[in-house]
Amino acid sequence: MNKEEKMQLRNKIIAETESLEESIKSLEETSKPVPPDNAIGRLTRMEAINAKSISEASLNAARTKLAKLNRAMTRLDDPEFGMCVLCEEQIPLGRIMLLPETTVCVRCADR
Repeated sequence: MNKEEKMQLRNKIIAETESLEESIKSLEETSKPVPPDNAIGRLTRMEAINAKSISEASLNAARTKLAKLNRAMTRLDDPEFGMCVLCEEQIPLGRIMLLPETTVCVRCADR
């Protein structure tokens, strides 16, 4: 990966990180507990609890991806960056640009 490609990737990671951080703030608001004394009706309360569960799952996924992106950013200048951790082959640039947090090539991911 040349310097220009690394710069493009760095910019993409920064943009994705900023977007995820905003999503996390929003999801934290929607995943707050539903108070039991809220007189919103039985079905509406169940819907609110269900929506909260979905928000929590999305929040956990966003936090996980953010951690992986941060890890990718710190490893970007390592000589091993872009190498599959399983087969030790170069991960195609297109895959890295789509999923900067990836650590495996397409072939190993399919296994």
